[in-house]
Amino acid sequence: MSMLGLHRPGSTLLHRAPAGAKLLGLLVAGVLTLVLRGPISSVVVLACAALLVAWSGAGVRITLRALRGILLMAAALGAYQLWQQGWPRALESVGDLLALVLLATVLTVTTPVDEVLDTVTRALRPLGRLGVDADGVALAFALTIRAIPTTIGIANETRDAALARGLQRDPRARLTPLVIRVVAHARATGDALHARGIDDG
Repeated sequence: MSMLGLHRPGSTLLHRAPAGAKLLGLLVAGVLTLVLRGPISSVVVLACAALLVAWSGAGVRITLRALRGILLMAAALGAYQLWQQGWPRALESVGDLLALVLLATVLTVTTPVDEVLDTVTRALRPLGRLGVDADGVALAFALTIRAIPTTIGIANETRDAALARGLQRDPRARLTPLVIRVVAHARATGDALHARGIDDG
């Protein structure tokens, strides 16, 4: 199971910090990651993210093991970028991706999901006059957070099934079942929401 979406109680400064401050920090880090270019900045941000993971009490090694599905995706992305644009671009792309994933993990490990959702709802409520549905956005945010560990879990199960059949080198043996199961899960979630009348109107 992925660390994403799983809150771990603790007494660190990261745990005690307000959810709003951590969300703002994640937003700023995301913007900086996109603005700052080059492999050096990516490595620096990735190192900072790894330190925050260690500080949060999640543990870098445990977190990396839990995120092995994303690590495989990052390796594939890095190989493609290396082939197409060289090692600096590959290192930048992989570093940015892993840094953002680790920073999001720090948020979810140190902050209960309900607290994050309450913060998002309060922040968006003044925009209700402009037609923004704060509760709807918060629901979408919650579904996204909770879908991440599910998707990673499906990816890991698909990989294990391919390995058991000796098809680890066949990308279709992983990709096709993964897409089918993820889409099926999304449809089941949508049907459950519809059955409760959440999406009415």
